[in-house]
Amino acid sequence: MYKLLIVDDELLVQVGIQSMLDWSELGLTVCGTATNGQSALKIIDEHLPDIVVTDIKMPVMDGLELIRICRERYGDSRPYFIILTSYEDFHMAKEALTYQVSDYLIKLELTPENLRETIEKVLQKIHQTEIRKHNTDVTVYPFYDKFFISLLHDLFESEEQFILQSKDLNLKFDYAQYICCYGEIISEQADTLPVPKQLSLFTSALHTIKELVGKYMPCYALSLDIRHFALIFCYVEKQHDYSHSQILDIIDHINMMLQNYYNVTLYCGIGTLVGTPFAISDSYQYSRQSFRNCNRNCPIIAFQENISLNGSFHNSFNISLFKSDLCKAFEEYDAAILSKTITAICDLFSTHPQHYVQALDASCNILYLAISMLQDGETIVSDFFQDTPDGYRSIYRQPSVEHIVTWLHTFGEKLSQLFESKRKDYKNHIVMNVKKYIHDHITQRLSLNEVAAVFGISPNYLSQLFSKYNDTGFSEYINICKVNESKKLLEDGRYKVYETAQMMGFESAFYFSKVFKKVEGISPTEYIHGKYT
Repeated sequence: MYKLLIVDDELLVQVGIQSMLDWSELGLTVCGTATNGQSALKIIDEHLPDIVVTDIKMPVMDGLELIRICRERYGDSRPYFIILTSYEDFHMAKEALTYQVSDYLIKLELTPENLRETIEKVLQKIHQTEIRKHNTDVTVYPFYDKFFISLLHDLFESEEQFILQSKDLNLKFDYAQYICCYGEIISEQADTLPVPKQLSLFTSALHTIKELVGKYMPCYALSLDIRHFALIFCYVEKQHDYSHSQILDIIDHINMMLQNYYNVTLYCGIGTLVGTPFAISDSYQYSRQSFRNCNRNCPIIAFQENISLNGSFHNSFNISLFKSDLCKAFEEYDAAILSKTITAICDLFSTHPQHYVQALDASCNILYLAISMLQDGETIVSDFFQDTPDGYRSIYRQPSVEHIVTWLHTFGEKLSQLFESKRKDYKNHIVMNVKKYIHDHITQRLSLNEVAAVFGISPNYLSQLFSKYNDTGFSEYINICKVNESKKLLEDGRYKVYETAQMMGFESAFYFSKVFKKVEGISPTEYIHGKYT
């Protein structure tokens, strides 16, 4: 179970929070309470709780100081902080946001419902963080950002691949409808700041956006680069008389808060309402089109409004036209395919120099792909352009299609060099990561098609890699792992052969015995008798 610490100088508040919810039902246990930050810090050092609910204003050491010290000692991941504040102390919440707290609650408005909702959101973040930590090696089954880039650009090879990857990441897509937003954080003063301060500003602003959107309705948020982001709002019920007013109000409110906290502004385009997750990419394309008309006077534009503002529409570049080649290039570090694909895109725009918007859109989309699909993508891409003013963001300042094509060629060459250097090790990493996936899911029925879909590669390619970089083939390796795990269950003495077969995901005890004998040379029954005679 996860651990919860409650910190407040009012004992009645402590008792109230403890009794407000059935914490065990949420998978939490209260590991302690404290009346000030100093006492809380001792408990945190001893127990390292997963979540801390803390008052922001307390004697001896206030909540802000407590959070600051914990961030210095333990980084940004744990504990997750939820701050309690009153209306008169709300100005302190502004400072708390710079420490990346998970949420804040107004004491006078605290109810079991909003407390439960906030806790459940934090628990979801913890789960996603654990998935990321678990998937640390190059291309372990899909990362959060990589999944959403594929979703936004319609890059999934099949519905099965989408379902398997969303299940692995514990992401829900059973909502009634969806709508996408594409946005940018605008800050005139940021360009005059040193790069580290720019990064700190935009990172904090993006984090705040992600935290705030979920307070209004279910929403997935994705950072595309240091200033650009995408939001996927999820409607629990179908909108029969839909207008963009609700989304406009949400983003407008977030925009006001960002202006107050960070002195930055949002430009945001809102797409169309769609009914399935497979149409989210369409809504995203429309949101990017809407974004083209954002300006200081009209920073938030919905697609329908866009039509009235601009009768003729430039279509955004649909990167899914090159889906197969781009996916293969990034998944397999194939420099030849990448170079061929980028050359084709550059040639396309060189012959259509009037299509500036589409050329910029194509380059940005490939930039976002690289940042999201490569491990440490932001750092890698930044290094590509370390000698260029504005770094990789120089793409946004290219004045013509010709200049964009030159930028994209340079980017493509650097990516190809990276792919060449990583490809040999990468193939072996795929096999290592697939083997780890098999061990982690050994009790499930595992097929070549399903595992290949989880990793976003073809079954044939996975089979070839396994044969080349492993002593046994894919199916044989699974059988060996299942039998080895079955032996532990049989040795335990509590399980019969048919029960072990069921627990290990075999379709029948007969087939289990057949596989067991092929691997071990004896039947499961003979194995048990040999152990106990």
